[in-house]
Amino acid sequence: MIRKETIQNIIDATRIEEVVGDFVSLKKRGVNYIGLCPFHNEKTPSFTVSPAKGFYHCFGCGKGGGSVDFVMEHEHVTYPDALRYLAEKYHIEIVDEIQTAEEKLMQSELETLYSVVSYAQKHFTENLFNTEAGIAIGMTYFTERGFNKEIIRKFQLGFSPEKWDDLSKNATENGYSIEYLYKTGLAIKKDDGGFYDRFRDRVIFPIHNLSGRIVGFTGRILSSDKNKPKYVNSPESDIYSKGKTLYGIFFAKSAIVANNNCYLVEGNTDVISLYQSGIENVVASSGTALTTDQIKLIKKFTQNITILYDGDEAGIKASLRGIDMVLEEGLNVKIVLFPEGEDPDSYARKHDALQIKKFVTDNAVNFILFKTKLLLDEVQHDPIKKAELIKEIVRTISLIPEPIHRSLYIKECGELMQIPEQSLLNELNKLIRKKFKKDVSESSDQETFVLPDFQETAAEQQFIQKRYDSLPLEQHLLWLILIYGENELTLERPVDEDQKHTETFAIKVSDYILKILQDEDFTFSDAKLQQIFDEYLVQMQHTETDESQYFINHPDKEIAKLYREIINQIYYLSKNWQDKYKITTPVHEDNDREILVKDILSTINAIQLNRVSKELSEIEDQIKAMQKENAEDPELMILMDTFLKKNTLKIKISAMLGRVIN
Repeated sequence: MIRKETIQNIIDATRIEEVVGDFVSLKKRGVNYIGLCPFHNEKTPSFTVSPAKGFYHCFGCGKGGGSVDFVMEHEHVTYPDALRYLAEKYHIEIVDEIQTAEEKLMQSELETLYSVVSYAQKHFTENLFNTEAGIAIGMTYFTERGFNKEIIRKFQLGFSPEKWDDLSKNATENGYSIEYLYKTGLAIKKDDGGFYDRFRDRVIFPIHNLSGRIVGFTGRILSSDKNKPKYVNSPESDIYSKGKTLYGIFFAKSAIVANNNCYLVEGNTDVISLYQSGIENVVASSGTALTTDQIKLIKKFTQNITILYDGDEAGIKASLRGIDMVLEEGLNVKIVLFPEGEDPDSYARKHDALQIKKFVTDNAVNFILFKTKLLLDEVQHDPIKKAELIKEIVRTISLIPEPIHRSLYIKECGELMQIPEQSLLNELNKLIRKKFKKDVSESSDQETFVLPDFQETAAEQQFIQKRYDSLPLEQHLLWLILIYGENELTLERPVDEDQKHTETFAIKVSDYILKILQDEDFTFSDAKLQQIFDEYLVQMQHTETDESQYFINHPDKEIAKLYREIINQIYYLSKNWQDKYKITTPVHEDNDREILVKDILSTINAIQLNRVSKELSEIEDQIKAMQKENAEDPELMILMDTFLKKNTLKIKISAMLGRVIN
């Protein structure tokens, strides 16, 4: 268990924009930050981070919370592990209590899998640095590749000896179940029910997820045995999905944001060599075909990708589909081709960061020029093949979602191919119409339609308008308390019986509202709203407590979510709301006493009016039922008297609100 004091220290130390910024590319907008939501696919940013309030909120999918919530949601970890992640980030020490065997068994399945792969990494690294075979074989390989010990430790590289059960035996002796080694792919099950290690006689490259946790491994063989695969990878597991992971993303994400560009290479050693040379914004697809999920992972941090290819023409042609996928996701892509016989790894070992950056800058070309140069030699003297090449390039351009970008590329393609621009536009429009019809046809088969993203301001405004039109009056009252509660009002009160003389006095907005609510014997009809109100009053008694952080990190997630929805100040009152309830709400920056008092009173009166109207309706139904039965019940007169009193109250409240009751 983590002590409450430590939890509070962690929460106090965290800065929401820094925590989210490790995973999402954020841009400052006013006092807040915006970015693409990491929890659903979107093209227009609707994800807002508020440093002042310490929480995030997505207008698209509705998810939100504080720093701990974000880590839990994004990394699919438990509350304690989210706290541990933040503690490590902000260098806050957590002293773990020794776990009993029973407590270990109670750990979640995922946490156990993470624990197993973390142990394996430590074992492999220990082998590399402190065993005879590791130093002689593994370390020699890495030093020959030019890796220094600092970079080896940073990427947590390791070594597995030529033994069938080196890891399995060591792990089970230290209390780890062989079943979990099997579930993570570290062990392979034999036909007779036994197990043996997957990684043997190989150097090991741990694979980290976005938050830096190890999820799997790649092992490279060092012998020349052609009967064994050069690379062995961890299989898919509950914590590792190859198509959703990029090698090096954890180490590269900050540099990607800083440079607003991501270098994409093929192999793990390419990443490490470039990183060691000073090029830190680099990731690898680890020798697999690029996937949409991997592209979206990069898209969280930048709109720009530079793909670095070696001189293998056959391999490049096989990878062209990846370029199409990058374009389809709306990213800008450039390609760099290294000289024949060179790859990013070998080039980085011979050059420093400035030389590498200059080479990349000088040789980076857009996909039109790259694809044309690559394929044009094959079709130069064949008009039919040349026409097919042009169609292929136009097809690639059609995948770009931004119309202006498409137009610019069409113009460039026309100049390169010496083809009239209009002819290319005709072909482009034909492809776009075809794709549109296909999309409509596919969507019509679904039970629901997915609307395209609105422009950013329109999306926010539509959400905001809808949100406030449906915001209950009680939520608005609570909003006034939470937003203005600590503000002071200067009011007047009589000092004599005939009320001819008055004095001014100061009172907190929260105390002013509380006094009115007590006088009216008011309670919130919604239990969650009442709970927030009650706990707010308790928190106000503790001046050292940050009320917003208390609710944002509330253990009841429904309370935390409702609090965020209420205090989120990016909304406005519609004219219909003002016409209907005669309420004019001050904007957040407005501290006008008269407007604020009027808003408080009119909101409370409107709530009371709604309640009285509902009670009147219920009493009227009871009276009609009694009269229909010709009941001479004494309660009938009582009900009629109550009806008259309630109706008088309704007229009084309506008059205060400026409404006319017929």
